[in-house]
Amino acid sequence: MRTDRISKDASKFRKPPNMDDYRSLYRDFSWDAAKSLLSLFPDGSYNIAREALDRHALGKNAEKIAICWLGIEGERRTITYRDLKHQADRFAGALQSLKMDIGDRVFLLLDRIPELYSAFFGALEAGCVVCPLFSAFGPDPIATRLELGEGALLVTTEDQYTSKIEKIRDRLPELKHILLVGENGPTNVKNTYDYHTQLQKQPELFETMPMLADDPALLHFTSGTTGKPKGALHAHHAVLAHTATGKYALDLHEDDIFWCTADPGWVTGISYGIIAPLSNGVTMIVDQADFEIERWYEIIQKEKVTVWYTSPTALRMMMKAGAAAARACDLSSLRLIFSVGEPLNPEAVVWGLEAFGLPIHDTWWQTETGAIMISNYASQEIRPGSMGLPFPGVNVRLIRRSGEKLEFIDKIGEEGEIAIQAGWPSMFRTYINSAEKYRGCFQNGWYFTGDLAKRDADGYFWFVGRSDDVIKSSGHLIGPFEVESAMMEHPAVAEAAVIGKPDEMAGQIVKAFLSLRKGFDASPVLKEEIYAFGRKRLGAVAPREIDFMDSLPKTRSGKIMRRLLKARELGLPEGDTSTLEASR
Repeated sequence: MRTDRISKDASKFRKPPNMDDYRSLYRDFSWDAAKSLLSLFPDGSYNIAREALDRHALGKNAEKIAICWLGIEGERRTITYRDLKHQADRFAGALQSLKMDIGDRVFLLLDRIPELYSAFFGALEAGCVVCPLFSAFGPDPIATRLELGEGALLVTTEDQYTSKIEKIRDRLPELKHILLVGENGPTNVKNTYDYHTQLQKQPELFETMPMLADDPALLHFTSGTTGKPKGALHAHHAVLAHTATGKYALDLHEDDIFWCTADPGWVTGISYGIIAPLSNGVTMIVDQADFEIERWYEIIQKEKVTVWYTSPTALRMMMKAGAAAARACDLSSLRLIFSVGEPLNPEAVVWGLEAFGLPIHDTWWQTETGAIMISNYASQEIRPGSMGLPFPGVNVRLIRRSGEKLEFIDKIGEEGEIAIQAGWPSMFRTYINSAEKYRGCFQNGWYFTGDLAKRDADGYFWFVGRSDDVIKSSGHLIGPFEVESAMMEHPAVAEAAVIGKPDEMAGQIVKAFLSLRKGFDASPVLKEEIYAFGRKRLGAVAPREIDFMDSLPKTRSGKIMRRLLKARELGLPEGDTSTLEASR
């Protein structure tokens, strides 16, 4: 565990943090009391759409900009809370006219276009379960998810339909209807309709359905190591965690301009790219285009983004391009930068100070947790490389499992599996069609995450690695994250991923895959230099083999696919690769 720290001086905050005293809030917090952040139905019923949309559209924020949408071709469109509500109401009405029932599953195969957001909320208003998909998926991953999720209605574009859906529609007997966004879609096909025509037939007002807290609302698929992806089902109760973490973890204030760069095909793009910012009444940026460094800096500058939530991959690519590119723009509007997707290496946290004058705040959570569980907060000291501190209302422990026996680990610096006491509002409620696998995630009232970590004397958590990624070499247990972070301290290394490779003598050796910063070329001399650097920094656990790569395989959500590197190195099955960046 590193010892360097970035302290916070409250007198220099641009605005007082929503959570100024972490220890007191953690001690006194309760989820029941946190319901005061919401506007529940009079009988206490929930609906995510009511909290994130209705209460603003029907109140003082009606004419406030909810979404500032930036198109690929330079278009800029602002959508108020009232406008978004009207379109969502029309979509909900269209669902009813098509005889969709409460609990039916609505899939969205759309790029980041305005129709995605109105369809998302309209489906929730009507009591349906929503499942957004990556627009980059090919036909087979789409079919797999629609089959597993028993999709009853699909919203997509004409291009997606003709290039993908036509090929698989016969495989989807549960799919009753398709709504097409576009002008010249094949609406002469049975049960296929023009999206805007269907909406124009509906009134602008729809009474959002009151739902029980535990009623299903969101379906997120997470890649399987082998075989088919898993569908994690979340309930309307999750909006309580989305709202609270938006307020206290991301420190959202109503006058913020917030930009979460995640695609809605990934859980972050829903929890924090739609629900959390809107439930907190802020204006959010939606960029239709894919990642491009210059474009992103221009968006922050022109739109005066104040709170930015992005991925370690994007940050590492910005590091690769150099801090000068950031300093060439006026990014002074930024007051907070957060990272999500995989642990953030210490070098990236500190690099934020060089490039933006701000440290990067890492956050940790999973598809299954639905919302931020551990974070580095606006008002708290940052320890580069640390996951941060547990969110109030979330009981996080390190536990070692031995059959039915649980050993709670309280010793400072000792490694254990991250476990969360069941019962937080955004906890997933099942894996669809896989109840046994779901039950296997829990033991004695604790959800076991599969992530290993350590804890320091002040309660900060430090990521070690996935339990199935830990490398056992010559009696050492080696966490890949620690090795990767050390490799990234070398000035030539932009990204690093390490795996355990079988070895007759050591059991496993550490093999590193590295991509280089701009201005460095792969060569035997550089490789030897990095070997020596690793041995000096890490000693016996340093990489014994190094391969240079132009880029490391990642999911579109930014996670480096260590298991894929290992499978390719050892000639093993690659498992589910449908979320890889290359699938676009």
